[in-house]
Amino acid sequence: MSTVMDRRTLLRDSSAAALGATALSAFALGEPALAHQALRTTPLPDPATTPVPNPPFPHGLDPAERAHLKTFDELDFDVFTHADWSRLGESHAPNIRVHWPDGHYTDGIDQHIADLKALFVWAPDTRILEHPIRIAMNEFTAVTGVMRGTFTRPMPDGNGGFLPPTGKKYAINMATIGIWNRRRGYMDEEFLFWDNQSFYAQIGL
Repeated sequence: MSTVMDRRTLLRDSSAAALGATALSAFALGEPALAHQALRTTPLPDPATTPVPNPPFPHGLDPAERAHLKTFDELDFDVFTHADWSRLGESHAPNIRVHWPDGHYTDGIDQHIADLKALFVWAPDTRILEHPIRIAMNEFTAVTGVMRGTFTRPMPDGNGGFLPPTGKKYAINMATIGIWNRRRGYMDEEFLFWDNQSFYAQIGL
């Protein structure tokens, strides 16, 4: 329990700059688990507007780190994209804590499935098929992705009513930080990040 609390404290108390500095330091030191096949000579375009190929897994991963990234690819490309919620337990602990971009969190896989299903009510073509950046180190993974969909069906407004569909498409960059249970092979905790203001603006709300 103390180890889990220490990890949560690290994430809660570390600024984005500090986490970024840690990653850059690892690159500078040649940490293989954080380096891609080759260092990029030009910046990536915006993956949400200019699709980029999924990169290979980083060099130097141990078997658990590679398994975590592989499982996460399957989570987004297969489980999430095809709304195959019966498989979510392959990547998520039964009592997983999930932190959402607006600051609230939920506990338990059943609640997480309900929240994910809600995305498909109004955008049944919701999907994630790109992971432009993949990082793994020990029990942590950090993966960026692009979530896409189209607002084609009424959206529940939370007050018993519905917002009419606008027919607008969205494509938002997102990042997920996962804390994995090495013994069991699934995430105990997940942090989701994306720009909600851009999200709502793109779908016309």
